[in-house]
Amino acid sequence: MNNADDAMDAISSPVPARLQRLRRNIRRRRRAERRFRIYGVVAVTIGLVFVLFLFANIVAKGWSAFLLTHVQLDVHFDSATVDPEGDRSPQSLARGDYAKLVKTALRERFPQVRKRRDKRALYKLVSSAAPYVLRDRLLEHPEWIGRTLPVWVPASDDVDLWMKGQVASADVRLDEKQRAWLSALIEQGRVEKRWNPFFFSRGDSRQPEVAGIGAAVAGSFFTLLVTLLLSFPIGVAAAVYLEEFAPKNRLTDLIEVNINNLAAVPSIVFGLLGLAAFIQFFGVPRSTPLVGGLVLALMTLPTIIVAGRAALQAVPPSIRDAALALGASRMQAVTHHVLPLSLSGILTGTIIGMARALGETAPLLMIGMVAFIVDIPRGPLDPATVLPVQIYLWADAAERAYVEKSSAAIMVLLAFLLLMNLAAILLRRRFEQRWQ
Repeated sequence: MNNADDAMDAISSPVPARLQRLRRNIRRRRRAERRFRIYGVVAVTIGLVFVLFLFANIVAKGWSAFLLTHVQLDVHFDSATVDPEGDRSPQSLARGDYAKLVKTALRERFPQVRKRRDKRALYKLVSSAAPYVLRDRLLEHPEWIGRTLPVWVPASDDVDLWMKGQVASADVRLDEKQRAWLSALIEQGRVEKRWNPFFFSRGDSRQPEVAGIGAAVAGSFFTLLVTLLLSFPIGVAAAVYLEEFAPKNRLTDLIEVNINNLAAVPSIVFGLLGLAAFIQFFGVPRSTPLVGGLVLALMTLPTIIVAGRAALQAVPPSIRDAALALGASRMQAVTHHVLPLSLSGILTGTIIGMARALGETAPLLMIGMVAFIVDIPRGPLDPATVLPVQIYLWADAAERAYVEKSSAAIMVLLAFLLLMNLAAILLRRRFEQRWQ
């Protein structure tokens, strides 16, 4: 009996050992899975921290650009100064000497300032754009002629930065007398931080306190409009033909490979192509939304074609077969059934491509859309710039006040990009079809 029991134990002894090894392996795999999950959470957390830090830094630097320091002056609209022809016509009022009104108001507020050097320092408390503000206000209210009225005018960029606390005492360019005059105005309630009306309504300016993104936003609108009108119909038509009608041969394979490669080409290559083809060969005017839209349309086309083909491939073949079985032609099956069902993917790809075009800078620099634009463009043929290029120009400027301007413009650009991506998500959910 003892020998039999020993033999049975020898036979059955390897089984618990194998079970233990299996259990150890399972525990090791589970530990590895937990570590992988922890690594993933840590990686996502680090990414979110960096993104939040970037956004917080941009907002901290840029939110103050939406406010502008104003100074209240008691301005006497002398008829001989503002209406040299005496007929109160807009042409006559536009030629008035409004800088004289600003200087007179400042001298009357501080009559103790008599030296010429001190007067020049006093005049620097307000922006050099203040006379244009007075001109615009008087053109709106010609009945002010001959009256003395309190008017809020923009302060200079140095005063604006000082009031916003964005410069240290050692870096401020206001001398002691200017700070004393400014303190007197503050005590009298004549200095306030108000909503900046110039940021969204005006173009670029040499005076950072009145520089705005109005011209850049209008240029971006016209540029994207040209891009959409060209890239969307051509991209959808190309996707439909390649996916539904083109024969499968070497030529179509070569076209498909080139389209996929174009989607990964650096954007500056399209700028060089636009410079050589549209400007130098066809003679399209430089620095206009038309040539910018043509270049961005070339860059956006591969994205729309690839997204359109993917959306068409997602439609089940049974839809096509059912339409053809009921007597529809190939064109009718595509236009009446396949294309409407793939609309969500096509629109999503189009919006994503347009969002990429909105944030592009390099190709537009190559075609001259880096010009100093003051007037807001009225159409695709007017000289214009776009929002990313305007940010580039301000980031390269020497004046410290442009730092908050560029950060605020980045905030506006990010808001547009978020809205476009949100529109893509909503359109996808609105038109998305789920196939069983």
